[in-house]
Amino acid sequence: MTEAKTASSFEEGLKGASEKVAEFHEEKSTLKKVQHWLHQTPSAVPMIVLMVALLVFGLLAENFFKAGTLSVILQQIAIVGILGCAQTIVILTAGIDLSVGAIAVFSSVLMGQATFRYGVPAELSIVIGLILGTAMGALNGLLIAKMKLPPFIATLGTWQILLSANFIFSANETIRSSDIAEVAPALQFWGGSIQPGGVKILYAVFLMIALVAIMAYVLRSTAWGRHVYATGDDPQAAELAGVPTGRVLIQVYALAGLFCAIAGWVMIGRFGSVSPTASTGQLGNIQSITAVVIGGISLFGGRGSIMGMFFGALIVGVFEMGLRLVGTDPQWTFFLIGVLIIFAVAVDQWIRKVAS
Repeated sequence: MTEAKTASSFEEGLKGASEKVAEFHEEKSTLKKVQHWLHQTPSAVPMIVLMVALLVFGLLAENFFKAGTLSVILQQIAIVGILGCAQTIVILTAGIDLSVGAIAVFSSVLMGQATFRYGVPAELSIVIGLILGTAMGALNGLLIAKMKLPPFIATLGTWQILLSANFIFSANETIRSSDIAEVAPALQFWGGSIQPGGVKILYAVFLMIALVAIMAYVLRSTAWGRHVYATGDDPQAAELAGVPTGRVLIQVYALAGLFCAIAGWVMIGRFGSVSPTASTGQLGNIQSITAVVIGGISLFGGRGSIMGMFFGALIVGVFEMGLRLVGTDPQWTFFLIGVLIIFAVAVDQWIRKVAS
C-alpha cells in the first residue's frame, strides 16, 4: 500500500514538469564552418585555385583569354587527365600506382608492334593493347590484394619490370608517324580534330572529358563507387559491412590498367609515332599523382572526387601556359607546382581533422 502511495505521489509531482530533453549546442566558428564545407566538397579548393590562376594570368598576359588558349591547355593535359582517372580510383582506395606511365607506353608499343611486326589489323591490335593493359593493372591488384604487398612497393616493382619489358620487346624501335598514317591510321584516331570557329579541338579532349564524367557518375552514384570509397576510408569496417575489399582492389587496379592503355592509344594519336622512349613512361606517374594531389584527393584514401583531379590537371596546364605567355623562366612552373602540392597536402591534413 505504501509503495502505491509513493508511486502516486511521484506521478503527481511530475505533473506540469517540462518534458523537453536537454540539448547541447556547439557554436561553430566561421573557420570551423569553412572546414566542414571543404570536407563535404573536396573539389572546392582546386576549383578556387583554378579560378584565381585564371584571373591572375588573365591580368598578366593580354592574350591569355584569346580563342584557342583553353583548347591548347586541354590538349596538353589530355594524356595526364586520362592517367589521372587511373590514379584517382587507386588513391581513393588508399593505394598508389607508380606504374601508370609504364603501362601506357608499353600498351602503345604493343599496339604498334602487333600491327607492324606481326601483321595484325590495327583495330585488333588496339583491342589486344587494351586487354593487355588491363591485365597489367590486374597484376598490380593481385600483388596488393592477395599477396598483401604495400601498393608503393608492388607498383614500384611492376613499373621497373614493365618499363624494361617495353624496351626489350620493342628493341628500342620507334615506328614513324608517316608509316602509321599509311598502314594503320586507326592507331592515330585520337589525334584527329574538329575546328569549330577555327579553334582546333582534338578528339582526345572529348575522350578525356567523357571518361571524367563517366567516372564521376560511377563513383558518386553506384554501389561499386561507394565500395571504392569505403575500402579506402576504413577497409576493416568495410569488410565487416560486407564489402569484398580484396575484389574491389583487383577491380580498381585492373580498371586503372585499362585507362592507362587508353592513354597509350591516345599517345599515338597525340604524338603521331610509337616510341618506347616516350617521357610518359618515366614521368606519367609523377604527373598523374600531381594532378590528383592538387585536385584535393586525400592520399590517405576515402575522400576526394575525380572532378577535383580534373581541376588539378587544369591548374597545371594553366600554370604552364600562363607562365609561358608571361615570358618567365619555365623552371618557375615546377617551383609553383611544388608549392601547390605542399599546400594541397597541408589543406587535406587540416580538413581531415573534421572527421577525427
